[in-house]
Amino acid sequence: MVDSEDTGKVILVLNCGSSSLKYDLILMPHRKSLGKGIVERIGEEKGSLEQKSDDKKLVIEQKIKDHREALELVMRAITDRDEGIIKDVSEIAGIGHRVVHGGDKYASSVVIDESVVAAIEEFIELAPLHNPPNLTGIQVARELMPNLKQVAVFDTAFHQTMPSHAYLYGLPRKFYEEFKIRRYGFHGTSHRYVSARAVELCRRHPSNTNVISCHLGNGGSVTAIARGKSIDTSMGFTPLEGMIMGTRSGDLDPAILGFLMDRGYSSKDLIKMLNKESGLLGLSGISNDMRDLEKAAEEGNHRAKEAIDCYAYRVRKYIGAYAANLIKVDILVFTGGIGQNGWRMRERICKRLENLGIFLDHKLNKEMGSKEGIVSEAYSPVTVAVIPTNEELQIAIDVYELAFGGESAFRRRQTDFNVGMKRS
Repeated sequence: MVDSEDTGKVILVLNCGSSSLKYDLILMPHRKSLGKGIVERIGEEKGSLEQKSDDKKLVIEQKIKDHREALELVMRAITDRDEGIIKDVSEIAGIGHRVVHGGDKYASSVVIDESVVAAIEEFIELAPLHNPPNLTGIQVARELMPNLKQVAVFDTAFHQTMPSHAYLYGLPRKFYEEFKIRRYGFHGTSHRYVSARAVELCRRHPSNTNVISCHLGNGGSVTAIARGKSIDTSMGFTPLEGMIMGTRSGDLDPAILGFLMDRGYSSKDLIKMLNKESGLLGLSGISNDMRDLEKAAEEGNHRAKEAIDCYAYRVRKYIGAYAANLIKVDILVFTGGIGQNGWRMRERICKRLENLGIFLDHKLNKEMGSKEGIVSEAYSPVTVAVIPTNEELQIAIDVYELAFGGESAFRRRQTDFNVGMKRS
């Protein structure tokens, strides 16, 4: 339970998927997670909730008809007399919602009103698998807690600072004007959080710092960030473009699709194949999990080794391309399940990047493992950092600032540091 002496705002962060609901309760401005949980198999015969806070764990198994029942179950779980996180729902001050697609309308997080709801509905055609459940979570939360301020945090918003030469495709202009076909980018909340944290860790200021951020997980993307703003990112109109991922193909010659369609594959078959059966899984024929592939490669499996090499090569290509456009790179960040935990993959990616001023400290990189910190040599012109992502915290920061006009602990520390730099 929340200590009565703790002052601040309890922010509920919600991430609604098609059949799941993740949640986290964060005390701001302390940036302290009080407890989190996940509801799974919504709409199936047997659903479940698992919640953890401190040394407590709550597991509930029952049929959960829809997202409304799921959120009602969350409310009961977080206020459970024995295993709860808070004493009463009234302790929640605001709610933050992860929303995948804000189109080209939102370049930042926003307090939710009817116009925001309408925009999320409008962009369903751009994210048909993600925006509908995100919207459902918003609607249910507004019904159950109508007096609370709620904020939408868009995955695409951070990338809305990309210049047109980065987001336009070489297609007839009418496809952009009529159908809004352009690069949008994703993982924006993660890239925004880790790049800001890296700047803080390196005691720099965003105004004179360029960052390349590598979010490497089952889905992955690389982003070029100049002076705190995204100027390019590897994911495009959908999350399918870019680097090779767990089950996604990443970049490929589009003529391949026409070639396969002429041989009997339907567009539906191909989209499924590109999203669910390609990437590391498709190349290796073994798994989409990097840990499984590294084990298989050590045992002599050629396809596993080849898949790993392809993955590292594609990430390295994006780093090189973005370094060329940034002109100077100050920090290279690794995050995500593979980026944070895979010291071997960080080593593979950084190999041959010495010509860009990227010198990994191999011993430190291995010893650091998954912990936050700097893993480059002291003489490396580019600082290489491992930063665990925390999208839930970034969402809570946005809610705290937008809904209450508060200043996050991070921004206060950044401001104090900047003032000190000016005085010196």
